[in-house]
Amino acid sequence: MDKFLKGERKMAKTDFLGEDQLALQVNAVFGLLSDIFGSDRLVLRAGKLEALHLMRSDDVRERALALERIVYEDPTIDELPALEDIPDLLDELESEIAEILARRTVEEQIEKKIAEKMQERHEEYIREIRLQVLKEDGGPDNAQTLKKYAELELLEQKSLSKSTLEAFRPKNIHQVVGQDRAIKALMAKIASPYPQHVILYGPPGVGKTTVARLALEEAKKLKYTPFDAEAPFVEADGATLRWDPREVTNPLLGSVHDPIYQGARRDLAESGIPEPKPGLVTEAHGGILFIDEIGEMDPMLQNKLLKVLEDKRVYFDSAYYDPDDENVPKYIKKLFEEGAPADFILIGATTRDPSEINPALRSRCAEVFFEPLTPQDIQRIVREAAERIGVRLADGVAELISDYTIEGRQATRILADAYGIALYRLNSEDPDRENSVVEITKEDLLEVLQSSRLTPYVTTKGSDVAEVGHIFGLGVSGFLGSVLEIEAVAFPAREKGKGQLRFNETAGSMAKDSVFNAASVLRRLTGKEISDYDIHVNVVGGGRIDGPSAGAAILLVIISAIENWPIYQNVAITGEISIQGKVKPVGGVYEKIYGAKQAGIAKVLIPKENASDIPTDLRGMEIIPISTISEAIPHFFGEEVNKGLENLAG
Repeated sequence: MDKFLKGERKMAKTDFLGEDQLALQVNAVFGLLSDIFGSDRLVLRAGKLEALHLMRSDDVRERALALERIVYEDPTIDELPALEDIPDLLDELESEIAEILARRTVEEQIEKKIAEKMQERHEEYIREIRLQVLKEDGGPDNAQTLKKYAELELLEQKSLSKSTLEAFRPKNIHQVVGQDRAIKALMAKIASPYPQHVILYGPPGVGKTTVARLALEEAKKLKYTPFDAEAPFVEADGATLRWDPREVTNPLLGSVHDPIYQGARRDLAESGIPEPKPGLVTEAHGGILFIDEIGEMDPMLQNKLLKVLEDKRVYFDSAYYDPDDENVPKYIKKLFEEGAPADFILIGATTRDPSEINPALRSRCAEVFFEPLTPQDIQRIVREAAERIGVRLADGVAELISDYTIEGRQATRILADAYGIALYRLNSEDPDRENSVVEITKEDLLEVLQSSRLTPYVTTKGSDVAEVGHIFGLGVSGFLGSVLEIEAVAFPAREKGKGQLRFNETAGSMAKDSVFNAASVLRRLTGKEISDYDIHVNVVGGGRIDGPSAGAAILLVIISAIENWPIYQNVAITGEISIQGKVKPVGGVYEKIYGAKQAGIAKVLIPKENASDIPTDLRGMEIIPISTISEAIPHFFGEEVNKGLENLAG
């Protein structure tokens, strides 16, 4: 419309056609005002400005004057414009109308925003009033707490894929690998009409926590156990449980929130009533309380836990409790006077040696030992974990992982990392590929091993060759056995009877004593004096031998070095050597045998008095109990050497 009027105005200026043309232009402006204000409002506006009679006039000049009064809102304008001035007047009025339109548009936008804000304020006011009413009726929430609750609800709607631990964790007790003996022992103590408290011993990552959790699920299925379908499994970490001497906070046993302390309920604090807060032992009532790393617990807290195990209740005390106060709620009075129930079965797990656990705690608990995982166990864990997530393993992947760890947890973590590398590789090669089975290659696994700076767990491996001056002994640290490489060299002394003997200073004093015992046995077996030789005995890697258990191995390696007789490298021995050539019992035989199995040793010689420590499910290994070193000699040297020693050994 504006463009049309401007075009018409321009024509009027350049080629004036008379009053009829001007009348059309004036009518067009009136039409524009009618669109802006509306017909009724335009008439009212003209009446207030004393322009209504002018607007209805047939004289174009009077109609132009009416336009001038209406647009400028000035009833005092009374000078009729000349006909030749009307085009310019219409241009001025058009500009003023444009400003009116612009101003009106801005005002409408502002009014719209004001209306929206007022609506929002009104709704917020209604919500606050509603919350105030709820609060007056005893409701605990307000606008802030409800907002945080809504945020939590939104967070609950989001979830990532399962973690590695969840995806690979066994779903039932039959999927646990390598712990058949421990599972059977634990079930015998838990799945019974009279379940016992238990301590689980074993290296990390072998399934202690998983087995404890699944054992309860299995026990629930049996009718003769006291565990019902709702029996809880409450898990805690002994390393994080601490005893508070003020008894203000104790998540394990529970505590009392006295009125003057932070944490007491407002209504109870105002009336001076203390409130007991039951702990994990009460939460585990009727089920199992599992404490991982129980050996790390505070000694005082352990003693308090023992009291709870005896009483099957937790008792609370407070100087602020008044049994005669009528304002004390019933549940608080019951907790103070009768205590909180805490009848549960304790299962503790630890990687410590039994000697390091509180004797009083051990005396109340049965003990179950978890075995170290063998390479075959690790390989089975890896393969079954790969099946659970639908991954294909290239040849040798499971075997390579078993070389780098003896922990099931770490094995699945390595597998998960390799899976991520394989996915990244496949996506880089073909970003548009369709979903298909992912295959983990050795190259993917090696990239994980290198980036994680992992080294093989067993660096020493048995072999079918024979070697002079080199033998495998056996050691143990905690619950893990290992193979010890012991080597020796011998040279005739420059002066007979004045030979020197050198031995690792870091190997330990008892191991050094074994060398001197070996000197006496050497003379008895071969008739040779150890002082006629310069001998150097070395424990490869500088490992410390805690005890005399390497005595038999040291004697045999010295004989090999002096006589230049090769020793089979697929045989290992453990045992203390006496000066009479007897092989005396040692500790940790069970773990040592597993350590030898991991190193690929085919035959292990142990003291005869340790025969009861031999595992029953060893496959591919020969365990030979011996009483004297003479019985060991045929297993380490060749037939020719054995024949030469028959008379001497006899």
